[in-house]
Amino acid sequence: MSDLNKPTLGHWINGRRVVGETARRAAVFDPALGKATKEVVLADATEAAAAVEAARLAYEGWSQLSAARRQTVVFRFRELLNSRKEELARIITGEHGKAVSDAAAEVQRGLEVVDLATAFPHLTSGRYAQNVSTGVDVHSVRQPLGVVAVISPFNFPAMVPLWFAPIAIAVGNTVVLKPSERVPSAAIWLAELWKAAGLPDGVFNVLQGDRVAVETLLNHPDVQAVSFVGSTPVARSIYESAARVGKRVQAFGGAKNHMLVLADADLDAAADQAVSGGFGSAGERCMAISVVLAEESIADELNARIQERAATLRVGDGRTDPDLGPLITRQHRDRVASYIDIAERDGATVLVDGRHCRVDGHENGFWLGPTLLDRVPTASKAYEDEIFGPVLAVVRVKDLDEGLRLINSSQFGNGTAIFTNDGRAARRFEREVQVGMVGVNVPVPVPVAYFAFGGWKDSLLGDAPAYGPEGFAFFTRHKAVTSRWVTSTTGSLTMAFPGND
Repeated sequence: MSDLNKPTLGHWINGRRVVGETARRAAVFDPALGKATKEVVLADATEAAAAVEAARLAYEGWSQLSAARRQTVVFRFRELLNSRKEELARIITGEHGKAVSDAAAEVQRGLEVVDLATAFPHLTSGRYAQNVSTGVDVHSVRQPLGVVAVISPFNFPAMVPLWFAPIAIAVGNTVVLKPSERVPSAAIWLAELWKAAGLPDGVFNVLQGDRVAVETLLNHPDVQAVSFVGSTPVARSIYESAARVGKRVQAFGGAKNHMLVLADADLDAAADQAVSGGFGSAGERCMAISVVLAEESIADELNARIQERAATLRVGDGRTDPDLGPLITRQHRDRVASYIDIAERDGATVLVDGRHCRVDGHENGFWLGPTLLDRVPTASKAYEDEIFGPVLAVVRVKDLDEGLRLINSSQFGNGTAIFTNDGRAARRFEREVQVGMVGVNVPVPVPVAYFAFGGWKDSLLGDAPAYGPEGFAFFTRHKAVTSRWVTSTTGSLTMAFPGND
């Protein structure tokens, strides 16, 4: 039932806010306060179809604009986003809970992809070959797909949409963005910014909703491609459903990122990076460090240094810029805490326990403090599953060989890191590890925008990573044109397969 005392956030369709006729609503919480601050509309199939139709109608005009005019709009959007990024960061903090400095860093990484998108004329230019056969020339072009859908997660309300939408729009597509219903406001803010930049109505649309909206997008015949970021089970379902009806799909799933610390590593640097990589954004990152594989000889010393640093971390309302904010919902907080219980029952030692974290004045917030577990059995669900919270598990290993074996046996292959001063060990690690993004003395190896983001195994369904040159390839189709201009072809009839001479 709708709460008339709370503001209602709707969709953005064809250049304007639309509340819609659906009676379904969902509460949007401020995680630091532990209370609902607004409602969001959950689209029905009719509203979802209306968003796709707006994008379909806008496609012809937008795709046929010159590259120069589309580039001008993307440049304007980039400048507006850069000038107002602090405003967007505060919006993210109010619904996600992450520290405002962390939210600002998220926006900045998204801005880097917008920078890349402005270079689309160069990155999508074709090739030309003259006289490949007598009087025959060949050239290639890349053309947009049409309407594309972006389904983004709660943990990066701005960065993930900015991974996809600017590139898709720049090359001539139109977009329907379905943000997480837990963090709906950033998407509307981005839509209004696109309009202010001069983007024609209908090119960028926001569809609020849940499974109904997603299923409509997956099954709609006018949606040509789907970009998704979320858990592996949902990514697999998205991938299978969209591929079954012939759509192009990139579906990013879960992670269980390991950081291997060898005995020769700088332990102060390793401890610093384990803490920032494991506890930053309260662990709600697909690239968070979840497991530290420590060589046995230095495990106790490394644990002690991590404990020292964890003790200094401040947990609080993200608007006060603490080290960690709250988790996204009470249910998720309880789920993360349950994994600490599981690890303890399975024989792990709890060195730092965040289950009893409290924040004065915010007693109803969804708090869980930094947690450090030692000697976590690899058969434990606390080791195997993606926890998605500020829980760092330490597993002791004998050497590089055992570390590689554990990492490569994981179902996930998103990110990993090695900390060492041995160049030979680092080189072997980056060559043999079965993970898509690798850090050497870097804990969260998210590539810069002109390299691709994407994992292996259950961390990415399909073979199309985000942004970089591969992002432009995903949102365009290749076309090759072979042409001959001659006065006459009389006497050239042949039934043989055409050759080149």
